[in-house]
Amino acid sequence: MKFKSLFVTFFLFTAAAFASGTKDNTQVTVGILNGPSAIPCAHLMETSDMTFQTYAAANQLLPKLINGEVDIGFLPPNVAAKTYTANKGCIVCIGVSGQGMLSLITKDASITSVSDLEGKRIAVAGAGATPEYITRYILKKNTVSATLDFSIPNNEIAAALLSGKIDYAVVPEPFSTVACTKDASVRRALDLQKEFENAEGTAAYPMTLIVARKEFVQQHPDLVKAFLNAYRSSFNWTIKNAEQAGLAVERMGLGLNAAIAQKAIPYANFVYKTPSQGRSNIEKLLSLFLQFAPESIGGSLPTDDFYFK
Repeated sequence: MKFKSLFVTFFLFTAAAFASGTKDNTQVTVGILNGPSAIPCAHLMETSDMTFQTYAAANQLLPKLINGEVDIGFLPPNVAAKTYTANKGCIVCIGVSGQGMLSLITKDASITSVSDLEGKRIAVAGAGATPEYITRYILKKNTVSATLDFSIPNNEIAAALLSGKIDYAVVPEPFSTVACTKDASVRRALDLQKEFENAEGTAAYPMTLIVARKEFVQQHPDLVKAFLNAYRSSFNWTIKNAEQAGLAVERMGLGLNAAIAQKAIPYANFVYKTPSQGRSNIEKLLSLFLQFAPESIGGSLPTDDFYFK
């Protein structure tokens, strides 16, 4: 899959800004990650005055946030937490845009529960990230012993399953949609969000946070609120208009073709939550990182000022 990069800035001088009562025309730069987390942004990109920078991976976006070239961005929770801790609170969480979207996919019809994975070898897309630690946690809670395999690049896992090179894989969207679309014998045998809820007794974990530079938030809180209002509207439209949203994703070059984006939307678990609404689940997820790899979030949970109010 090729990722297209756009390097542009915008004036957030939109209807959303006026609706919020602000006339601040400060130049703003937003960074998004190509792939599923960008899907709710496609409509916003087409229907507002906003334009965005897009990146293939978080490690490309992150330096831009730290050095001030990007003001608002989308990051995995552990990356956001580690950046906050390692850089003296330089970013804050301003919202949750996506919850878990992990599936165990397989052609093996006998897999109907976590216990059926005993002794299996499972390819996992996301070493050192949420997919790895959610999988480890679910296996541990169900007292299941299985081997996790990180030897296959994430974007090759679906093809490896289709070819028979591997039998079991934990993948996020759109990889599960791609595999199920190409071969009817491939199925989502386990929904890891439901398994997490069963094990933890709480709502699904977050997968993507909306973050902003702390200095930008302090200087332009009304612009932050205006952006969030505009994003929420785009999110709501995307959920209700999957086919049109898929076409917009392809037109904007966000790393997915229209058909795959459309089919992935029902499984991608998009949400819109404020930091106060999402904090408890963010902390539950980050606590798992503390169990398995404390250094991956900077060694401790973010403090109160990580959460925009």
